[in-house]
Amino acid sequence: MFVLSILLAVSLSYAISGLAVRGIGVFAPLDVPNERSLHSRPVPRIGGAGIVAGMGASLVATNVLALPVALAFLLAAISLWDDWRPLPVVVRLAAHLAAAAVFCVTAIQISPIPTVLVVVAIAWMTNLYNFMDGSDGLAGGMATIGFGTYAAAAAVAGDHALLTVCACIAAAALAFLRFNFHPARVFMGDVGSIPLGFLGGALGAWGVVRDGWPAWFPIVVFAPFAADASLTLLRRLLRGERVWQAHRSHYYQRLVLMGWGHRRTALAEYALMAITCIAGFAALFLGAVGQVVVLSVLGLGYALLVVLVDRRWAAYSRCRTV
Repeated sequence: MFVLSILLAVSLSYAISGLAVRGIGVFAPLDVPNERSLHSRPVPRIGGAGIVAGMGASLVATNVLALPVALAFLLAAISLWDDWRPLPVVVRLAAHLAAAAVFCVTAIQISPIPTVLVVVAIAWMTNLYNFMDGSDGLAGGMATIGFGTYAAAAAVAGDHALLTVCACIAAAALAFLRFNFHPARVFMGDVGSIPLGFLGGALGAWGVVRDGWPAWFPIVVFAPFAADASLTLLRRLLRGERVWQAHRSHYYQRLVLMGWGHRRTALAEYALMAITCIAGFAALFLGAVGQVVVLSVLGLGYALLVVLVDRRWAAYSRCRTV
């Protein structure tokens, strides 16, 4: 049943993503370039529906995690509407918070104060995944690596249900990359990025509550996304910018604009996430001291990368104004 679920995930994702490519102007809405965009021509954008369908294939083998999958489907439906007819920010955010709250209250029983923190964390993960879906192949590749790492850790923990769901998501995202890697013929759209972000947070919390991994593990796994989006949001807030408006100040966007291009940026981000995930996975087998050392090294490494990119961006900006 596990193998059947994986095959279904790959097949559904591949078929629906391909259908979105062929449905230009008819089946799929077009992503028209705006201030945030790094592409220069309209591209169909609901290819992420294939990933969502592939994710649902996991229920063939297990229904233990039916609730978070069902909530992800609900968010996908709302996001599909948003891809066609943009919804107000407050409506989208309310849906994200509501889904996170239902999951936390129903699926994981923890004390009230941590519950609030987890709800906020899952809602933030839902949104930051959407923020980081702005370059060819980036979000799809990160889903493959991130949920693949979740699956490996779940296998070690003996959580078959979590392993199945995460493996199906990773497989579906990999199939989607056939159409989304540079030059992208289809984009993920909110219908794909929002459910992926939600499940990244929800399944991460599930693993913590079920003693599958420590609380730092989900953060480390998706650190390239979390660090970029969180730091960018904080800086925009400090500058008094309207954070809900489109922009091109994420670190991955800066790399593309500085001449790295979509392909090189995606491969660099894949490498960074692979290093982070491998280090985090290895740290699961270490004691407390070893884990602190690994996390400290990763933190220092990210700080160094931030400084390097900031300096390169400052020099690039000065050259453009001369």
